Formats: sequence, C-alpha cells, structure tokens
Amino acid sequence: MTMEQTLTHGGDWAGYEAQYGTAPLDFSANISPLGLPPAVREAAVRSLDQAASYPDPLCRALSGALAQAEGVDPDWCLCGNGAADLIYRAALARRPARALVTAPAFSEYEAALELVQCRTDRFVLREEDDFGLDQGFVEAVGPETDMVFLCQPNNPTGRAVPRPLLERVLERCRAVGALLVVDECFCDFLDDPGGFTMTGLLGEYGNLLVLKAFTKLYAMAGLRLGYCLCSDRALLDAMRGAGQPWAVSGPAQAAGAAALGETEYVRDLRALIGRERPRLAAELSRLGFRVIPGEANYLLFRSHTPLIQPLRERGILLRDCGNYHGLEAGWYRAAVRTAEENDRLTAALEEILKEGAP
Repeated sequence: MTMEQTLTHGGDWAGYEAQYGTAPLDFSANISPLGLPPAVREAAVRSLDQAASYPDPLCRALSGALAQAEGVDPDWCLCGNGAADLIYRAALARRPARALVTAPAFSEYEAALELVQCRTDRFVLREEDDFGLDQGFVEAVGPETDMVFLCQPNNPTGRAVPRPLLERVLERCRAVGALLVVDECFCDFLDDPGGFTMTGLLGEYGNLLVLKAFTKLYAMAGLRLGYCLCSDRALLDAMRGAGQPWAVSGPAQAAGAAALGETEYVRDLRALIGRERPRLAAELSRLGFRVIPGEANYLLFRSHTPLIQPLRERGILLRDCGNYHGLEAGWYRAAVRTAEENDRLTAALEEILKEGAP
C-alpha cells in the first residue's frame, strides 16, 4: 500500500525511501551535514534507563543549562517540541487579532496565526533588493498590530536583518504594544552571530520573544527540541499551558544538555559552512542560476529549468520554494553540505541543464 501526500516542508526522506527503496542525499532540509555528535547520541541512549518515567515537564536541568549558556535568568526559558511547537504556543497564548510577517518566510508563522483566527498582513520582500528587509517593515507595524514574526536570518532567503533595523522594529513594537517574535534558529550560522542575536535585549524589552532550536546546528531534527527566551514570565506560563505538559521527551532533554558542551563540533561546522557556502554559491552562479546572497547554511536560487524530479531521479532532494508566499515556481533552496556532497549536487545540476539544452 502506498500513500502520496504533498508536504509543506522539505526533508521528506521517508517518502523518497518508500518510492525508491534507498536513502536520498537530502539538500531539502538545512541540517548539519556533520551528523549527530557522538556525545549527544550517547546521552540520549543513556537517558533510556529512565524511559519508564515521565520526562520532567519543566525541563529543569536543560533550562538551567540553557540559561547559563545564554546568560539569562532560568525563568526566562521555555523548552518545546522543536521551535515549531513554540510558535504555535506563542500564538495560542497571545491570541493576536492582527499580525505581521514577511513574504517569503517560514510557513508555520502564518499557520499558527490562522489557528487562532488572526488576520495576517504580509510585507512582501522584493527580488530586486535580494529579498532584504528595509525601513518599510518598521512602518508596516501599525497601532492595530498585536504580533510580529521575523526570522533572523530569513528562511528561505538566507538574508540577515541588520541589527539597527531590527532594534527599530523592536522599539516600534513596544510603542504599539506588539509582541516581536524573532526566530534565531539559523543565527548561529551567520559569520558573526553575536552581532545579530537579540538575547542581550531581553531584560529591557518584555515584548521580545527569541526562538532557538537544536534542530539544525546539532543535526537533532528527529529528537525535536527547541526553546524560547523571554523576560515576560506571564507569557511563558501561558505558553506552557497552551499545549501538552510533556512536550519534550527524556532523550531530547538529555541530548540537548549534552549538545551545549559540543563547542568543537560547532566550531568545525561553522568553518565548514563558511568555506562551502561561497563555493556552492559560485558554482550555482556559474551554471547560470540567479543566486540570492544568503548568509546562513542554505542558498535560495532561481532556475528556468525544472529541477525537482530530475534531481530526485538522481537520488537528490531539493526544496521547491514555489509554495512560499512571495515566491513562485522556479525558486529552489539548497542546503550547504560537505564539499563532496555539494560537488555531487552541482554535477547533477550541470547534467540536467545539458540534457535540457536545445
């Protein structure tokens, strides 16, 4: 028996395996190509000794470790079943009547807002500006705006928001009484994460909620672990009550605590992405694609030749971005992986383009 279903996101390795009987080379999900750190795997396995017991619903040990790593009060931290879980919890807890997002952007922002019957305004990013954010977004935050979502750097464009501009957005949100949710799940892949993160402003701005996750940086997508930081404890309490009490499994909590000690792994990963992102961008440009100058561990590019099925037949998954608001058919997102894997992708793309040439 087979089941076909169109999925919103990339990373559908299971669907590929069901069709072809083998694992794909997955460029559709922006996960660390270095794989799960051994110490993190070992911590998750050891935690199975307590599998007969409920996991700590407050994630006390993990929240304490996160607070120390982030330099914040432990009461400012809430863990969840991935960052997506916390996006929904924020919408359910706040129940905004009107919100503002960019287009394109991660689709779960709008999905969560629709769940609470929120009217969502889209600020359309322009291709001619390489999908960069500008002062117009600040002005789009109106007196009626209750909630604002921004991804830093943006998914799928990979463009980072300049810190001064983001601070103006935050100040404008405070002036109108809006909650600003800054998704920093890809911030650690920027060349200077410390120059872009908003965590240092949490104590000054109670209307700031910062989202983070272990998913991409530590290749922990299957363990489902994210967290948010906010100095508004009442909001975090409401978010905690907006879903099931045992949101984070025991293995995920143990793995997260172990991951915080993987400084060498993160250093190696950042070095790899720093080398391979410009090289992959140059190769995609050489092949004639329109490449957006992304700053994260993925690249958005445009092709006049359909790519999804030809690559799939060659064992490679790519993210089709035609279902993003603000984009159209022909836009694709590729994760930055190892040199060998990136070379395999570009070789396959070159082969496809030659086959389609007149």
